[in-house]
Amino acid sequence: MADTAEMIEEDEGLPKNLVAMVVDIVNADDIASLNTVLNPLHPADVADLLEQLNERDRAALLALWKDGMDGEILSELGDDLREEVIDILGPTELADAVRHLESDDVVDLVEDLGEDQQEQVLDALNASDRLVVEQALAYPDESAGRLMQMEVVRAPSHWTVGETIDYLRASDDLPEQFYHVILVDPRMKPVGYVTLGRLLGTPRPIHLTELMEDSFRTFRVDQDEEDVAYAFNQYHLISAPVVDEDDRLVGVITIDDAMIVLDDEHEEDILRLAGVDGESSLTDKVIATTKRRFPWLAVNLVTAIFASLVISMFEDTIATLVALAVLMPIVASMGGNAGTQSLTVAVRSIATKDLTSANVWRVIRREVYVGLINGAIFAVVMGIVGWVWFGSPMLGVVIAIAMVINMVVAGLAGTAIPVVLEKFGIDPALASGAFVTTVTDVVGFFAFLGLAAVMLL
Repeated sequence: MADTAEMIEEDEGLPKNLVAMVVDIVNADDIASLNTVLNPLHPADVADLLEQLNERDRAALLALWKDGMDGEILSELGDDLREEVIDILGPTELADAVRHLESDDVVDLVEDLGEDQQEQVLDALNASDRLVVEQALAYPDESAGRLMQMEVVRAPSHWTVGETIDYLRASDDLPEQFYHVILVDPRMKPVGYVTLGRLLGTPRPIHLTELMEDSFRTFRVDQDEEDVAYAFNQYHLISAPVVDEDDRLVGVITIDDAMIVLDDEHEEDILRLAGVDGESSLTDKVIATTKRRFPWLAVNLVTAIFASLVISMFEDTIATLVALAVLMPIVASMGGNAGTQSLTVAVRSIATKDLTSANVWRVIRREVYVGLINGAIFAVVMGIVGWVWFGSPMLGVVIAIAMVINMVVAGLAGTAIPVVLEKFGIDPALASGAFVTTVTDVVGFFAFLGLAAVMLL
């Protein structure tokens, strides 16, 4: 197994044959070989491996490798799979897995579990750690209080560099990773922070207040975690203190947790643009996946029926000129694609706070002009195609005009609809797609068939 271990260490991600190799080892009940293969892996890679196994093989692996499971692997798993793994682990193995996690990691581990499983994890903690986690769980969902870790490195603001270094060296309960020493006044209110680099590179007699960073800012415990992640990304923060309603220090948020939130928000937006629940994953059960996708498929069905009603208004026109039935999907499809392009840019800009009331009209005008120019170019192309294909110059004119109208409307709808939905408190990533598609279909069909009825018949 030495060659296998070397292969795993050198490759990024999972080697192609690793899943089959692990299944063979588990079936052979060879715990020594399993340890040789899995121990060198990063927790995220072990989580990926568990997700790629089927339920039977996963249960067999965990039964054989219970002692190897740790809290970091549990933290990397999706919610549904995490619940399954916790059910398989016994109380002793679960206690060993979560005992050495930071408080924020334990909170992230248990906050989406059911009550019974939450109690299992909390029972695995010692009394002081359990109290810390329960305090964090008392804060609102998706808030800074849930995101922070309560293990904080702080020092009185009047200390010198030497006093601070001596204190850090004498402490035996420092967090596993930290980036700043947070300075507090006598009322435990944070007044600044000092990076470890500046602390270690400065003579001992210098006061900490002379080394404070300009980037210092605090977050309230009830502040939305999405706003926190945005601030970390916008202002290039490494860590930041969290304060309660009296502005007293209660915890700290680090960049790794903020970037996980930002990554989750990006992934959620991408999934919701397709009408898929933001919490979906490859390990979800059939029924759960069906329930999550059904509502927006139902909405799409309703909007498709609405577009069909528009077509039915022109039954006689289509029956008289069959070429219209051939060409009208092109107009709707081009408008839908153009609308999706504008929609994607708009939703992403709203999420990153780049699209605001100050520049929304400028962005809408830009998208309309882009739609007009692209529409004019493709109108010429489709006008010629319609003329050559069906031998009717006027048919080419009709589809050309309809193409311009629908592309302009697509640019307008793709930007305006997400903005309006966001104003009404509706997630634009989840709801915009159905509305934009409906608008471009209806406008495309109505413009093309209506112009054909007037100009050709």
